[in-house]
Amino acid sequence: MEETINILRPKRKQSVNNEAEQQQTQPEHHKRRRRTLESETEKLTRQPDPSSSNRFQLLACTSRNKETESSREWVCNSSTSSAYGEKFVVVSYNILGVDNASNHSDMYSNVPPKYMKWKRRRRLIRKEVNSYNAGIVCFQEVDRFDDLAHKFRKDGFEGVHKARTGEASDGCAIFWKQDMFSLLHQESIEFQSFGLRHNVAQFCVLKLQDQLESDIPPDTSMRPCTQCRSLVVGNIHVLFNPNRGDIKLGQVRLFLEKAYKLSLEWGSIPVIIAGDLNSTPQSPIYQFLASSKLDIQKHDRRRISGQMEFESQYRTFMYNATRYGKPFVYRWQAEEVRLATGCEEVTHLQHHLKLGSAYRGVPGSKRTRDRCGEPLATSYHSNFLGTVDYIWHTEELVPVRVLETLPIDILKGTSGLPSKRWGSDHLALVCELAFRR
Repeated sequence: MEETINILRPKRKQSVNNEAEQQQTQPEHHKRRRRTLESETEKLTRQPDPSSSNRFQLLACTSRNKETESSREWVCNSSTSSAYGEKFVVVSYNILGVDNASNHSDMYSNVPPKYMKWKRRRRLIRKEVNSYNAGIVCFQEVDRFDDLAHKFRKDGFEGVHKARTGEASDGCAIFWKQDMFSLLHQESIEFQSFGLRHNVAQFCVLKLQDQLESDIPPDTSMRPCTQCRSLVVGNIHVLFNPNRGDIKLGQVRLFLEKAYKLSLEWGSIPVIIAGDLNSTPQSPIYQFLASSKLDIQKHDRRRISGQMEFESQYRTFMYNATRYGKPFVYRWQAEEVRLATGCEEVTHLQHHLKLGSAYRGVPGSKRTRDRCGEPLATSYHSNFLGTVDYIWHTEELVPVRVLETLPIDILKGTSGLPSKRWGSDHLALVCELAFRR
C-alpha cells in the first residue's frame, strides 16, 4: 500500500485588509525587498517569444495572488531560443480507467460522485489536452479507447492502443497530431510473455511532417535529415504492487532495451519515454533510469519502487541499507534475480539510453518540486499523494519549458482528484521539447 507524503501546510494568508495595513507601516527597505521578489517571480514565469515558433500558442501564467486549483504555470529553460530546432509538446497522462475507478471506489470516497462520471472526465481531459497544443500524447489506464479516439480524431489526432493481457480491461494509448507527425512503425510488449504480469508497453516511431521545416529560420545552414526528424515514443504503465520490485524492475528493463533497439534500427534516432512508473523520484528504479546502472543486491526488492518510503518536507525517512558502516547485501531468490535482470547470474543492470528527465531539466518552484527537481505530486487520492509519472528524453532533445504541477496545499484544498477542474486522479505532465541544433 502506498503511503501519503505528509507536507506541512503553509500558514494561512492574512486577509487583504490586514495585508494592506501592514504595507502602510512597513519600513522602506521592506517595500524594496517586496518589489524585488515580485520582479524575480515575474522573470521566473515569463514565456518565450511567440515569434520563435508559430505552431504553438503560449499559455499565460497565472499570478500567485490568483492561485487556485486551476492554476498551473509554465516555466522555461534559460537557454536561448537559437539553440532549438523544431519544437513540439508532449503530454503524459494517467487518465484513471473507468473500471479501475469503480473497482477501487474506496480511494475516491471523498470525491463527489458527479466528478467520477466518465463522460464528464472525458470532456475535461479532452479540453485540457487541447489547451496544451499537444503534438504527442501518452495515455495510461485507457479502457474506453474507441470512445476516446473518436473524440480526439475530431481534434486532429490519430492514435494506437495496446490493451493489457489478462482480466484487466485498461491499457496504454499513444496519440499524435496528424498535421505534425506521421506514423512510421508501431510495436508493443506483453510482459506476461516474460513472466512479468499482465502489464503492457507500446512504442511508436514518429516522423515530423515536412511542412514543419517552415519553423526553421531561412538563414539556418543545417537542414535536419530524415533520421534526425524522427523519434521513438515509448509509453508504459508499470505494475503497482510495491512488494514486487523484481517484476517492476524487469518491466522497466525490457522497456528500455526495446526503446534502445528501435532507436538503433531507425538510425539512432531520439527517444522519448513517458508513463506511470509506479515509482518515486527517491527510488532505485528512478536511479536506474537516470544513471543507467543499478546493483540490485544493494536494495530490498520490496523497496525498489520507493513506494514504501515516507517523505516529509523537512526530512526523508528511508531504510538504511548499511550494517555496521558497510553496505548491506540483500539476498534475492534466484527466480527474483531472473525476473529483474533476465538472468540468474546477473545482479548488475545497465541500459544504453542517456536519459534526462524533462522536469528535472527545467528548474522550478520549491512549492511544486522536490529535491530531485521532480514534481512533488503527480497523483492524489485518499491512499496516496506523491509522484509516479515522468517524461524522459535522450540527449538529442532539450526541454524548452514544462507545465508545473499544483502545490501540495492547493491539492489538499480539494477533496481529492478527480475534481471540478481535473478529470483524473493524476495530473498531466506536459513539456515542450526541441531538437538540438
